[in-house]
Amino acid sequence: MRYLSEAPGIGGKIKAYPEDFIVREVLPSSIFRSGKCRIYLLKKRNWETMAAIKEIAKRVGIHYSEIGFAGTKDRHAVTYQYISICRDVDLAQVRIAEIGIKFVGYGRPLKLGLLLGNWFKIRVRDAERPELIKDIIAELKNKGGFPNYFGVQRFGERRSVNHIVGRLLLEGKYEEAAEVFLGYPGEGMEGDDARRKFLETKDVDLALKEFPKFLRYERAMLYRYKETKSWKKAFLVLPRPILKIFIHAFQAYLFNLYLSKRIEGGLPLNEALPGDIVVQVKRGIPLRTRTYRVTETNVDFVNSKIKRGEAMVSGPIFGYSMRKAEGIPGKLEKEILEEAGISLEAFKKLPKPLREPGGRRELLIKPRKFAYRIEGNDVVFRFFLPKGVYATSVLREIMKTRALSPLPCR
Repeated sequence: MRYLSEAPGIGGKIKAYPEDFIVREVLPSSIFRSGKCRIYLLKKRNWETMAAIKEIAKRVGIHYSEIGFAGTKDRHAVTYQYISICRDVDLAQVRIAEIGIKFVGYGRPLKLGLLLGNWFKIRVRDAERPELIKDIIAELKNKGGFPNYFGVQRFGERRSVNHIVGRLLLEGKYEEAAEVFLGYPGEGMEGDDARRKFLETKDVDLALKEFPKFLRYERAMLYRYKETKSWKKAFLVLPRPILKIFIHAFQAYLFNLYLSKRIEGGLPLNEALPGDIVVQVKRGIPLRTRTYRVTETNVDFVNSKIKRGEAMVSGPIFGYSMRKAEGIPGKLEKEILEEAGISLEAFKKLPKPLREPGGRRELLIKPRKFAYRIEGNDVVFRFFLPKGVYATSVLREIMKTRALSPLPCR
Protein backbone atom coordinates (compact mmCIF):
# COMPACT_ATOMS: atom_id res chain seq x y z
CA MET A 1 0.00 0.00 0.00
CA ARG A 2 2.09 2.87 -1.33
CA TYR A 3 1.64 6.37 0.05
CA LEU A 4 0.64 9.03 -2.45
CA SER A 5 2.41 11.87 -0.63
CA GLU A 6 6.17 11.94 -0.16
CA ALA A 7 6.27 14.15 2.94
CA PRO A 8 7.00 12.26 6.20
CA GLY A 9 4.06 11.51 8.49
CA ILE A 10 3.13 13.04 11.82
CA GLY A 11 3.08 9.67 13.64
CA GLY A 12 0.82 9.22 16.66
CA LYS A 13 -1.92 6.72 17.48
CA ILE A 14 -5.69 6.54 17.08
CA LYS A 15 -8.43 4.81 19.07
CA ALA A 16 -6.56 4.92 22.38
CA TYR A 17 -10.09 5.40 23.77
CA PRO A 18 -13.44 4.89 22.02
CA GLU A 19 -14.16 8.62 22.43
CA ASP A 20 -11.15 9.36 20.21
CA PHE A 21 -13.08 8.07 17.18
CA ILE A 22 -16.61 9.46 16.80
CA VAL A 23 -18.75 8.63 13.77
CA ARG A 24 -22.16 10.12 12.88
CA GLU A 25 -24.14 8.58 10.02
CA VAL A 26 -25.99 10.74 7.49
CA LEU A 27 -29.10 9.35 5.77
CA PRO A 28 -30.80 10.78 2.67
CA SER A 29 -33.84 12.88 3.66
CA SER A 30 -36.01 10.75 1.35
CA ILE A 31 -35.92 7.97 3.98
CA PHE A 32 -38.24 9.99 6.18
CA ARG A 33 -40.67 11.20 3.49
CA SER A 34 -42.77 8.04 3.43
CA GLY A 35 -43.01 4.66 5.11
CA LYS A 36 -44.38 3.18 8.29
CA CYS A 37 -41.21 1.76 9.80
CA ARG A 38 -39.94 3.09 13.10
CA ILE A 39 -36.52 4.74 12.72
CA TYR A 40 -34.20 4.89 15.72
CA LEU A 41 -30.84 6.55 16.30
CA LEU A 42 -28.51 3.93 17.75
CA LYS A 43 -25.57 5.18 19.80
CA LYS A 44 -23.04 2.51 20.67
CA ARG A 45 -19.64 2.29 22.31
CA ASN A 46 -17.36 -0.74 21.95
CA TRP A 47 -20.02 -2.71 20.03
CA GLU A 48 -19.87 -4.16 16.53
CA THR A 49 -22.98 -3.16 14.57
CA MET A 50 -24.17 -6.72 13.91
CA ALA A 51 -23.57 -7.83 17.51
CA ALA A 52 -25.53 -4.81 18.80
CA ILE A 53 -28.46 -5.53 16.47
CA LYS A 54 -28.56 -9.20 17.46
CA GLU A 55 -28.59 -8.24 21.14
CA ILE A 56 -31.41 -5.70 20.63
CA ALA A 57 -33.44 -8.28 18.67
CA LYS A 58 -32.98 -10.85 21.43
CA ARG A 59 -34.20 -8.37 24.07
CA VAL A 60 -37.48 -7.71 22.23
CA GLY A 61 -38.04 -11.27 21.00
CA ILE A 62 -37.64 -10.87 17.24
CA HIS A 63 -35.20 -12.16 14.62
CA TYR A 64 -32.23 -9.87 13.99
CA SER A 65 -33.07 -9.78 10.25
CA GLU A 66 -36.14 -7.68 11.11
CA ILE A 67 -33.91 -4.77 12.16
CA GLY A 68 -32.58 -2.81 9.19
CA PHE A 69 -29.40 -0.76 9.10
CA ALA A 70 -27.60 1.26 6.44
CA GLY A 71 -23.95 0.77 7.35
CA THR A 72 -21.57 -1.09 9.65
CA LYS A 73 -19.53 1.00 12.07
CA ASP A 74 -16.29 0.58 13.98
CA ARG A 75 -16.34 -1.35 17.21
CA HIS A 76 -13.66 0.55 19.13
CA ALA A 77 -15.40 3.90 18.72
CA VAL A 78 -18.44 5.94 19.67
CA THR A 79 -20.83 5.71 16.74
CA TYR A 80 -24.24 7.10 15.87
CA GLN A 81 -26.21 5.24 13.21
CA TYR A 82 -29.82 4.59 12.26
CA ILE A 83 -31.80 1.37 12.48
CA SER A 84 -35.34 0.57 11.32
CA ILE A 85 -37.99 -1.88 12.47
CA CYS A 86 -41.18 -2.42 10.48
CA ARG A 87 -43.43 -4.13 13.00
CA ASP A 88 -45.23 -3.11 16.17
CA VAL A 89 -42.27 -3.34 18.51
CA ASP A 90 -41.01 -0.36 20.51
CA LEU A 91 -37.29 -0.35 21.19
CA ALA A 92 -37.35 2.74 23.40
CA GLN A 93 -37.45 0.69 26.63
CA VAL A 94 -34.48 -1.54 25.75
CA ARG A 95 -31.58 -1.11 28.18
CA ILE A 96 -28.15 -2.44 27.16
CA ALA A 97 -24.79 -1.35 28.56
CA GLU A 98 -23.01 1.16 26.26
CA ILE A 99 -25.94 1.26 23.83
CA GLY A 100 -28.49 4.08 23.54
CA ILE A 101 -31.63 3.93 21.39
CA LYS A 102 -33.69 7.02 20.49
CA PHE A 103 -36.84 7.08 18.36
CA VAL A 104 -36.53 9.76 15.65
CA GLY A 105 -39.57 9.18 13.39
CA TYR A 106 -41.11 7.00 10.72
CA GLY A 107 -39.73 6.13 7.32
CA ARG A 108 -38.69 3.45 4.84
CA PRO A 109 -36.88 0.26 5.89
CA LEU A 110 -33.12 0.70 5.97
CA LYS A 111 -30.86 -1.52 3.87
CA LEU A 112 -27.10 -1.82 3.69
CA GLY A 113 -25.68 1.03 1.62
CA LEU A 114 -28.72 3.29 2.00
CA LEU A 115 -26.78 6.24 3.44
CA LEU A 116 -24.97 9.31 2.12
CA GLY A 117 -21.88 9.06 4.28
CA ASN A 118 -20.48 9.82 7.74
CA TRP A 119 -19.15 12.72 9.77
CA PHE A 120 -15.96 11.98 11.70
CA LYS A 121 -14.30 13.55 14.70
CA ILE A 122 -10.99 11.80 15.37
CA ARG A 123 -8.23 12.50 17.87
CA VAL A 124 -4.68 11.44 16.98
CA ARG A 125 -2.74 11.22 20.23
CA ASP A 126 0.99 11.76 20.75
CA ALA A 127 1.77 13.01 17.26
CA GLU A 128 5.53 13.34 16.82
CA ARG A 129 5.54 16.14 14.21
CA PRO A 130 2.07 17.73 13.99
CA GLU A 131 3.55 20.78 12.26
CA LEU A 132 3.98 18.67 9.07
CA ILE A 133 0.22 18.45 8.46
CA LYS A 134 0.15 21.61 6.37
CA ASP A 135 2.81 20.29 3.95
CA ILE A 136 1.11 16.88 3.62
CA ILE A 137 -2.30 18.42 2.92
CA ALA A 138 -0.83 20.83 0.34
CA GLU A 139 0.91 17.97 -1.49
CA LEU A 140 -2.23 15.81 -1.53
CA LYS A 141 -4.37 18.71 -2.72
CA ASN A 142 -2.01 19.11 -5.66
CA LYS A 143 -2.37 15.40 -6.45
CA GLY A 144 -6.17 15.45 -6.27
CA GLY A 145 -6.89 13.97 -2.84
CA PHE A 146 -6.09 11.03 -0.59
CA PRO A 147 -5.66 7.48 -1.97
CA ASN A 148 -8.99 5.70 -1.43
CA TYR A 149 -7.67 2.51 0.15
CA PHE A 150 -10.04 0.23 2.00
CA GLY A 151 -9.20 0.60 5.68
CA VAL A 152 -7.78 -2.09 7.92
CA GLN A 153 -11.26 -2.58 9.48
CA ARG A 154 -12.31 -4.27 6.25
CA PHE A 155 -9.80 -7.03 6.89
CA GLY A 156 -10.08 -7.25 10.68
CA GLU A 157 -8.30 -4.76 12.91
CA ARG A 158 -7.00 -7.14 15.57
CA ARG A 159 -7.27 -10.34 13.52
CA SER A 160 -6.55 -9.45 9.92
CA VAL A 161 -7.87 -12.62 8.24
CA ASN A 162 -11.11 -11.70 6.44
CA HIS A 163 -9.47 -11.30 3.02
CA ILE A 164 -7.53 -14.56 3.44
CA VAL A 165 -10.76 -16.43 4.23
CA GLY A 166 -12.40 -14.77 1.21
CA ARG A 167 -9.66 -15.94 -1.12
CA LEU A 168 -9.91 -19.53 0.14
CA LEU A 169 -13.70 -19.50 -0.28
CA LEU A 170 -13.26 -18.32 -3.89
CA GLU A 171 -10.91 -21.23 -4.44
CA GLY A 172 -13.47 -23.66 -2.99
CA LYS A 173 -11.14 -24.52 -0.10
CA TYR A 174 -13.78 -24.52 2.64
CA GLU A 175 -11.81 -26.58 5.16
CA GLU A 176 -8.75 -24.33 4.87
CA ALA A 177 -11.00 -21.25 5.09
CA ALA A 178 -12.56 -22.62 8.28
CA GLU A 179 -9.12 -23.28 9.77
CA VAL A 180 -8.14 -19.65 9.18
CA PHE A 181 -11.41 -18.15 10.42
CA LEU A 182 -11.65 -20.37 13.48
CA GLY A 183 -8.01 -21.02 14.26
CA TYR A 184 -5.87 -17.96 13.58
CA PRO A 185 -5.34 -16.00 16.83
CA GLY A 186 -5.48 -12.24 17.15
CA GLU A 187 -3.28 -9.84 19.09
CA GLY A 188 -3.85 -10.65 22.76
CA MET A 189 -7.56 -11.35 22.29
CA GLU A 190 -9.70 -13.48 24.57
CA GLY A 191 -10.06 -16.92 23.00
CA ASP A 192 -6.63 -16.87 21.28
CA ASP A 193 -5.46 -19.97 23.16
CA ALA A 194 -8.59 -21.89 22.14
CA ARG A 195 -8.06 -20.83 18.52
CA ARG A 196 -4.44 -22.01 18.56
CA LYS A 197 -5.46 -25.35 20.00
CA PHE A 198 -8.10 -25.83 17.30
CA LEU A 199 -5.51 -25.00 14.64
CA GLU A 200 -3.24 -27.71 16.09
CA THR A 201 -5.82 -30.42 16.84
CA LYS A 202 -8.80 -29.71 14.48
CA ASP A 203 -10.87 -31.10 17.39
CA VAL A 204 -14.38 -29.65 16.98
CA ASP A 205 -15.71 -31.03 20.31
CA LEU A 206 -12.79 -29.56 22.22
CA ALA A 207 -13.23 -26.21 20.45
CA LEU A 208 -16.91 -26.10 21.49
CA LYS A 209 -15.84 -26.60 25.09
CA GLU A 210 -13.07 -24.00 25.00
CA PHE A 211 -14.30 -21.27 22.61
CA PRO A 212 -15.73 -18.38 24.69
CA LYS A 213 -19.50 -17.89 24.49
CA PHE A 214 -19.11 -14.46 22.85
CA LEU A 215 -17.61 -16.10 19.73
CA ARG A 216 -21.16 -16.69 18.51
CA TYR A 217 -20.37 -17.06 14.82
CA GLU A 218 -17.47 -19.42 15.37
CA ARG A 219 -19.53 -21.61 17.70
CA ALA A 220 -22.45 -21.65 15.25
CA MET A 221 -20.10 -22.91 12.54
CA LEU A 222 -18.68 -25.59 14.81
CA TYR A 223 -22.16 -26.86 15.74
CA ARG A 224 -23.20 -26.91 12.08
CA TYR A 225 -20.10 -28.85 11.11
CA LYS A 226 -20.87 -31.44 13.82
CA GLU A 227 -24.34 -31.88 12.28
CA THR A 228 -23.33 -31.99 8.60
CA LYS A 229 -19.60 -32.83 8.45
CA SER A 230 -19.41 -30.11 5.76
CA TRP A 231 -17.40 -26.93 6.21
CA LYS A 232 -19.24 -25.43 3.25
CA LYS A 233 -22.57 -25.87 5.06
CA ALA A 234 -20.93 -24.63 8.25
CA PHE A 235 -20.05 -21.31 6.59
CA LEU A 236 -23.58 -20.95 5.22
CA VAL A 237 -25.01 -20.94 8.76
CA LEU A 238 -23.51 -17.45 9.26
CA PRO A 239 -25.73 -14.36 8.79
CA ARG A 240 -25.52 -13.14 5.23
CA PRO A 241 -23.93 -9.74 6.12
CA ILE A 242 -21.18 -11.57 8.02
CA LEU A 243 -20.70 -14.16 5.29
CA LYS A 244 -20.28 -11.52 2.58
CA ILE A 245 -17.60 -9.75 4.61
CA PHE A 246 -15.07 -12.38 3.54
CA ILE A 247 -15.59 -11.92 -0.21
CA HIS A 248 -15.84 -8.14 0.17
CA ALA A 249 -12.53 -8.17 2.07
CA PHE A 250 -10.74 -10.05 -0.73
CA GLN A 251 -12.23 -7.67 -3.32
CA ALA A 252 -10.96 -4.80 -1.17
CA TYR A 253 -7.51 -6.37 -0.97
CA LEU A 254 -7.29 -6.60 -4.77
CA PHE A 255 -8.52 -3.01 -5.13
CA ASN A 256 -5.82 -1.84 -2.70
CA LEU A 257 -3.22 -3.72 -4.76
CA TYR A 258 -4.44 -2.00 -7.94
CA LEU A 259 -4.30 1.42 -6.32
CA SER A 260 -0.86 0.82 -4.82
CA LYS A 261 0.56 -0.47 -8.11
CA ARG A 262 -0.92 2.49 -9.97
CA ILE A 263 0.87 4.86 -7.59
CA GLU A 264 4.08 2.82 -7.82
CA GLY A 265 3.94 2.88 -11.63
CA GLY A 266 3.52 6.65 -11.72
CA LEU A 267 0.06 6.45 -13.28
CA PRO A 268 -2.11 9.46 -12.35
CA LEU A 269 -5.09 9.14 -10.01
CA ASN A 270 -6.64 12.52 -10.80
CA GLU A 271 -6.25 12.29 -14.56
CA ALA A 272 -7.90 9.68 -16.80
CA LEU A 273 -5.98 7.59 -19.30
CA PRO A 274 -7.49 6.02 -22.43
CA GLY A 275 -9.07 2.76 -21.28
CA ASP A 276 -9.92 4.05 -17.79
CA ILE A 277 -13.45 3.79 -16.39
CA VAL A 278 -14.61 6.97 -14.65
CA VAL A 279 -17.52 7.44 -12.24
CA GLN A 280 -19.81 10.43 -12.26
CA VAL A 281 -19.81 12.75 -9.25
CA LYS A 282 -22.82 14.74 -8.02
CA ARG A 283 -22.45 17.29 -5.22
CA GLY A 284 -19.22 15.65 -4.14
CA ILE A 285 -20.74 12.14 -3.93
CA PRO A 286 -19.38 9.53 -6.40
CA LEU A 287 -22.14 7.68 -8.26
CA ARG A 288 -20.41 4.33 -8.61
CA THR A 289 -23.10 2.76 -10.79
CA ARG A 290 -22.86 5.58 -13.35
CA THR A 291 -19.67 4.96 -15.27
CA TYR A 292 -18.28 5.59 -18.74
CA ARG A 293 -15.17 4.53 -20.60
CA VAL A 294 -12.37 6.90 -21.55
CA THR A 295 -11.19 6.74 -25.17
CA GLU A 296 -8.59 8.54 -27.27
CA THR A 297 -11.34 10.80 -28.63
CA ASN A 298 -13.02 11.81 -25.35
CA VAL A 299 -10.04 11.85 -22.96
CA ASP A 300 -9.68 15.66 -22.96
CA PHE A 301 -13.40 16.14 -22.35
CA VAL A 302 -13.37 13.62 -19.48
CA ASN A 303 -10.34 15.22 -17.85
CA SER A 304 -12.03 18.61 -17.98
CA LYS A 305 -14.95 17.06 -16.04
CA ILE A 306 -12.51 15.58 -13.53
CA LYS A 307 -10.94 19.02 -12.97
CA ARG A 308 -14.43 20.48 -12.35
CA GLY A 309 -15.19 17.76 -9.80
CA GLU A 310 -17.85 16.12 -11.97
CA ALA A 311 -16.06 12.78 -12.46
CA MET A 312 -13.35 10.63 -10.87
CA VAL A 313 -11.03 7.90 -12.13
CA SER A 314 -12.06 4.47 -10.78
CA GLY A 315 -10.41 1.17 -9.93
CA PRO A 316 -11.81 -2.37 -10.02
CA ILE A 317 -14.00 -4.11 -7.48
CA PHE A 318 -13.48 -7.48 -9.12
CA GLY A 319 -16.62 -9.54 -9.78
CA TYR A 320 -18.33 -11.56 -12.49
CA SER A 321 -20.06 -8.60 -14.19
CA MET A 322 -17.57 -5.83 -13.42
CA ARG A 323 -16.99 -3.25 -16.16
CA LYS A 324 -13.36 -3.87 -17.12
CA ALA A 325 -10.87 -1.18 -18.05
CA GLU A 326 -8.83 -1.30 -21.25
CA GLY A 327 -5.44 0.06 -22.33
CA ILE A 328 -2.78 0.52 -19.64
CA PRO A 329 -5.29 0.46 -16.73
CA GLY A 330 -6.86 -2.71 -18.15
CA LYS A 331 -3.48 -4.39 -18.42
CA LEU A 332 -2.83 -3.63 -14.75
CA GLU A 333 -6.21 -5.11 -13.75
CA LYS A 334 -5.45 -8.27 -15.71
CA GLU A 335 -2.00 -8.62 -14.12
CA ILE A 336 -3.47 -8.42 -10.61
CA LEU A 337 -6.02 -11.14 -11.32
CA GLU A 338 -3.37 -13.38 -12.90
CA GLU A 339 -1.01 -12.91 -9.96
CA ALA A 340 -3.84 -13.77 -7.55
CA GLY A 341 -4.75 -16.84 -9.61
CA ILE A 342 -8.44 -15.83 -9.56
CA SER A 343 -10.82 -15.47 -12.50
CA LEU A 344 -13.88 -13.20 -12.60
CA GLU A 345 -16.03 -16.32 -13.09
CA ALA A 346 -14.94 -17.53 -9.66
CA PHE A 347 -17.11 -14.81 -8.11
CA LYS A 348 -20.14 -16.35 -9.86
CA LYS A 349 -19.41 -19.97 -8.93
CA LEU A 350 -19.70 -19.23 -5.22
CA PRO A 351 -22.80 -20.31 -3.24
CA LYS A 352 -25.64 -17.88 -3.97
CA PRO A 353 -25.32 -15.80 -0.75
CA LEU A 354 -21.66 -15.15 -1.58
CA ARG A 355 -21.81 -14.29 -5.29
CA GLU A 356 -20.46 -10.87 -6.15
CA PRO A 357 -21.01 -8.99 -9.45
CA GLY A 358 -18.31 -6.43 -8.64
CA GLY A 359 -18.21 -2.80 -9.73
CA ARG A 360 -16.02 0.28 -9.69
CA ARG A 361 -14.66 2.52 -6.92
CA GLU A 362 -13.07 5.96 -7.16
CA LEU A 363 -9.30 6.05 -6.65
CA LEU A 364 -9.19 9.25 -4.60
CA ILE A 365 -10.81 10.47 -1.41
CA LYS A 366 -11.88 14.10 -1.28
CA PRO A 367 -13.02 14.78 2.31
CA ARG A 368 -15.58 17.56 2.67
CA LYS A 369 -15.35 20.27 5.35
CA PHE A 370 -11.87 18.99 6.27
CA ALA A 371 -10.49 20.74 9.35
CA TYR A 372 -7.97 20.04 12.10
CA ARG A 373 -6.87 21.54 15.39
CA ILE A 374 -3.53 20.96 17.13
CA GLU A 375 -3.81 20.54 20.91
CA GLY A 376 -0.31 20.09 22.29
CA ASN A 377 0.88 16.74 20.90
CA ASP A 378 -2.65 15.73 19.87
CA VAL A 379 -4.43 16.60 16.64
CA VAL A 380 -8.24 16.59 16.32
CA PHE A 381 -9.62 16.09 12.81
CA ARG A 382 -13.17 16.72 11.54
CA PHE A 383 -14.47 15.84 8.07
CA PHE A 384 -17.25 14.18 6.07
CA LEU A 385 -16.74 11.17 3.80
CA PRO A 386 -19.13 9.48 1.33
CA LYS A 387 -20.33 5.98 2.16
CA GLY A 388 -17.84 3.16 1.82
CA VAL A 389 -14.84 5.47 2.31
CA TYR A 390 -12.54 4.96 5.29
CA ALA A 391 -11.43 7.68 7.68
CA THR A 392 -8.46 5.49 8.63
CA SER A 393 -7.22 5.76 5.03
CA VAL A 394 -7.25 9.54 5.31
CA LEU A 395 -5.34 9.34 8.59
CA ARG A 396 -2.93 6.71 7.26
CA GLU A 397 -1.63 9.15 4.64
CA ILE A 398 -1.15 11.84 7.29
CA MET A 399 0.27 9.64 10.07
CA LYS A 400 2.21 7.16 7.89
CA THR A 401 2.09 4.35 10.41
CA ARG A 402 2.07 0.66 9.46
CA ALA A 403 -0.51 -0.05 12.17
CA LEU A 404 -3.18 1.17 9.73
CA SER A 405 -2.32 -1.35 7.00
CA PRO A 406 -3.70 -4.91 6.56
CA LEU A 407 -1.58 -8.06 6.49
CA PRO A 408 -0.51 -9.52 3.13
CA CYS A 409 -2.86 -12.14 1.65
CA ARG A 410 -0.90 -15.39 1.42
